[in-house]
Amino acid sequence: MGAIILLAPEVSDKIAAGEVIERPFSVVKELVENALDAEATDIRVELEGGGKTLIRVTDNGSGMSREDALICFERHSTSKLRSEDDLGRISTLGFRGEALPSIVVVSRLTLRTSDGMSPEGFLISREADRKIEVRETAFPRGTGLEVRDLFFNLPARLKFLRSEQAELGLIVRWVTGIAPAFPRVAFTLSHGPRKVLSWARADGLRERLYQIYGRELTDRLMEVDWSEGQSRIEGFASRPPLGRRDKAEQHFFVNRRPVKDRTLQAALNQAYRGLLEKDLFPEAFLFLTHPYSEVDVNVHPAKSEVRFRDSQSVFRLLLRGVEQASLRGSQVKRIGLEPGSESRFRVAEPRPVTAFPTRFREAAGGASAEPAGLFAADAAAAARPGPQVLGQYLDMYIIAADQEGLMVVDQHNAHERVLYEKYKEVSAARTMPLQQPLTPILFDLSPDRALRLEAADDLLGQAGFQVEPMGGRTYSLKQFPDIMEAREALEVFLSLLEELADEKPEAKQDKLLVTLACRTAIKAGRRLPLRQMELLVEELLRLPQHALCPHGRPIVVRLDRSQIEKGLKRK
Repeated sequence: MGAIILLAPEVSDKIAAGEVIERPFSVVKELVENALDAEATDIRVELEGGGKTLIRVTDNGSGMSREDALICFERHSTSKLRSEDDLGRISTLGFRGEALPSIVVVSRLTLRTSDGMSPEGFLISREADRKIEVRETAFPRGTGLEVRDLFFNLPARLKFLRSEQAELGLIVRWVTGIAPAFPRVAFTLSHGPRKVLSWARADGLRERLYQIYGRELTDRLMEVDWSEGQSRIEGFASRPPLGRRDKAEQHFFVNRRPVKDRTLQAALNQAYRGLLEKDLFPEAFLFLTHPYSEVDVNVHPAKSEVRFRDSQSVFRLLLRGVEQASLRGSQVKRIGLEPGSESRFRVAEPRPVTAFPTRFREAAGGASAEPAGLFAADAAAAARPGPQVLGQYLDMYIIAADQEGLMVVDQHNAHERVLYEKYKEVSAARTMPLQQPLTPILFDLSPDRALRLEAADDLLGQAGFQVEPMGGRTYSLKQFPDIMEAREALEVFLSLLEELADEKPEAKQDKLLVTLACRTAIKAGRRLPLRQMELLVEELLRLPQHALCPHGRPIVVRLDRSQIEKGLKRK
């Protein structure tokens, strides 16, 4: 017998299913996309066990006839393609005909559907590759798919699924991501008895964004609308100089398909270069309408990436669209600009809000009102001789000298390491000094971020952040570490929500401390007084580990005296 054999269908089908259906999120994605392609205006998603126990998706779309329902479980059965030529102009979210065949192989599935043409609907029940029941049933126009016990016959895949909360979070995040592309579709998602999100049909994109994110975000956005030839970029993006500390709210859609694309992201970030405050990134919900024949959507199994025939023209389109919008909607005064100019704008430098140890703040002339327990000065260490700080280079690097040569210290990485070690100490001792704002700090959370807050609430509480729900999507930051100001505290808190979301439970505590140190450390580009630089170098060299920052980046580069003398031809 030869070494190569043909796999049995029951094996090859499961392999193929595993490529398409990786987890409950994959099922929801495929079923909701099918509902949207069927022109549904009302989509309901019901889950149990994070989708592992039950996924039910019901829509009021076009439904299926008896004939279509019987064939829809065959691999590559689809209503969206008819010939090879159609692959060059795909206009639907789904097109491969793999979703239902892949889902049914690894679950117990019940399909109810009606195309509204006959008085009765149609029901099919299947368990993996076995047909259990086929009969007529009462059902309104549309489709309902019930998927139970996902991966019941594929235990190897089942054991790699994450917790219920984590799987639910992935689903909520995806529904939140696609909803802006279909504002005139109502979405409801529930988990057991709890309704996680519910958005009625909206009049347009701005209203849909308000439903999801609230007024706080929509008030920060300006409208973008720019066309060139057959292509158009439209939507909303940050009104300069406003932005956020991460890229979590940069959403791109190509012909209404949510995508991750480097070309679009690079164009967006270049368009805002010089427009935003330091260390801020734009928020964006941008929709590219582009000829179908110029976009290849068949390049990724999850259909989340695309390839453009002419990526440079797409880059320029988005760049010009944002620049034109910023001319109309920015709060920044611009001088000497003509419409269509490719110039970059200059923005006045903001005053960075930075957390320093006590002696850093005193050196900068600030008040020393924070509790002594966190960053108390060590008088003996302060008197100890060490490298002599000569100055600052490019407002990023501290130059110091000792008998061994010169040191170049990355000020952000150095302060990050100092803060990280301090945070570890106070976290272990549970002595983090806290403060409560005089007035409530109110903010809105989208449904997926609200779930992240639930999952990380205890951990954030240990770090000093206390949050209370105020009704609806609104929350109040009631307490935070006393090393930051109120505005900075909210930014750090929201960053922590983003960065803790995908971490494994055992890594979350350290990730929280690393993120806290990174967000509160002085930034590159900050001009420092000499005394602050001296204290930072002093604090750094006291640490047993001062070569790398918590992210693993180098802190110090040394130029030895022997190298200097050799280069200058000295003995």
